[in-house]
Amino acid sequence: MWSGPRNVSTALMRSWGNRDDTLVVDEPFYAHYLRVTGLEHPGRDEVIEHHESDWRRVVDSLFARAPDGVAILYQKQMSHHLLPQMGREWLDGMTHAFLIRDPRPMLASLGEKLGGFDLDATGLPQQVEIFDHVIRRTGRVPPVVDSADLLARPAPVLRALCDALGVPFSDRMLTWPGGPRTTDGVWARYWYDRVERSTRFESPAAEAAVALSPQAAAIEARCRPLYERLREQRLRA
Repeated sequence: MWSGPRNVSTALMRSWGNRDDTLVVDEPFYAHYLRVTGLEHPGRDEVIEHHESDWRRVVDSLFARAPDGVAILYQKQMSHHLLPQMGREWLDGMTHAFLIRDPRPMLASLGEKLGGFDLDATGLPQQVEIFDHVIRRTGRVPPVVDSADLLARPAPVLRALCDALGVPFSDRMLTWPGGPRTTDGVWARYWYDRVERSTRFESPAAEAAVALSPQAAAIEARCRPLYERLREQRLRA
């Protein structure tokens, strides 16, 4: 599941992680991304210390034999973590889907966590790159979920997503126990405070009225056409 930051991606990971047949992986390339870029994210040194920071070894782990009873390996991937110098050939061995969010509330939320950032930190340019790569390699349009649709109509959107991925829908995806998970990255204490209090998808707030700083507003103008391009292909349920 290719997402950008602040896209309801952790709640969606909770949803899949509550299935009996699924193992979830939380942002497996984050340590590599931080080590290579040198960016100062919350808990940077802790993330690099506790997680694999060689992307090739991460890829090997994603193709490792799954434990008994696990039919689905759900990867919560941040698209901007797939850096240009990282290989793309391994993507052919995966099934891909995309999670998007309107740029205005996404940028406001990201600004609260990071302060300053650039267009690449939104993940949208990389989402479009990966989206186009998947179409070229498969000849098919992969499923796209808009987080606003997911929050407003979780059951039908999740059913449509499961249908598009060729897996059975489970009612267990609609609710989950609150609290942390052993599958969460060590960055959870910096980013996951709200989702740890959640037990279901919450109805979306009125996001359109969010105010942006001048810097974020300039980035939004560049994000908007990327978001709209993906949104045209979103699942409708």
